[in-house]
Amino acid sequence: MRSLVIAPQWIGDAVMTEPLLRRLHARGERITVGALPWVAPAYRAMPQVDAVIEFPFRHGGLQWRERRALARQIEGGFDTAYVLPNSLKSALLPFLASIPRRVGYLGEARVGLLTHRLKNPKDKPPMVAFYSALSGEPGLEHDRPQLALPAEQVDEVLRAQGLERGGYVVMAPGAEYGPAKRWPHFGALAQRIAQPVVLLGSGKEADLCEAIALQAPGRTRNLAGKTSLLEAFALIAGAGNVVSNDSGLMHVAAAFGVPQVALFGSSSPLHTPPLNDRAQVVWLKQDPDYLPPLDCAPCFQRECPLGHFRCLNDVSAQRVHALL
Repeated sequence: MRSLVIAPQWIGDAVMTEPLLRRLHARGERITVGALPWVAPAYRAMPQVDAVIEFPFRHGGLQWRERRALARQIEGGFDTAYVLPNSLKSALLPFLASIPRRVGYLGEARVGLLTHRLKNPKDKPPMVAFYSALSGEPGLEHDRPQLALPAEQVDEVLRAQGLERGGYVVMAPGAEYGPAKRWPHFGALAQRIAQPVVLLGSGKEADLCEAIALQAPGRTRNLAGKTSLLEAFALIAGAGNVVSNDSGLMHVAAAFGVPQVALFGSSSPLHTPPLNDRAQVVWLKQDPDYLPPLDCAPCFQRECPLGHFRCLNDVSAQRVHALL
């Protein structure tokens, strides 16, 4: 069976779809993933994916002409489409390409675009299981994302940066969602770490990372916006430890199985946990010794609605350093 998977638009979500793709591959489906250019590289670290189509789409708008043109190119090439995002426009391409079986969740009045529809859960379920449910198979609670890169590919990136496997710490201080997910004490933590520190993120996070690098000069390297996504993956795969917010790179570290510390503020590790036996989660909501209790968490807001950001401000660099 030839299957097209319409990918989510964020790196973390893309990583969390890996168990679904592994399930489809195990039952004999030949998988092509359609993804936006900034997400597509994540699927090249998933061995069960046969091909990746980079979509020529942008944020916002239906971009009807581009979708129609691509639909004509792929028409007749697939038996099934799995539409992972909940938006109307994400379901348009499989419909326009006349893919016979189109699977996805109900949402945005797209009933007629899908042939097999799942109801959206009322609560916020673990996202890995949410995606894996599209397989129609049971036993989803134990699904864990896995990423793999050839050892020589990782070693080549480390050589280019003058780094040794396990001999440095990666920090990912950004979070696309907003300030309520960004821990403010990465600079203070970098000052405490004896090993080289590598700062990773997008070009939009370069200034944030540079401010952190200036707090620990000499051993802190700002590579935000200076690597490809697969190079960032290699740097994470070779790290001795990764410290991050609840972000896409947190899920990348979990999928590579590296030791990591994951910092949660406005979001919840019950919804998007780092599924990694070597992960340590810091979330003051679950800390019985933290007073007064964080009754406001998780708020899932971009900015703290109460203005105090206690959920992250009150996590000290000393506390995180003790976990490394």
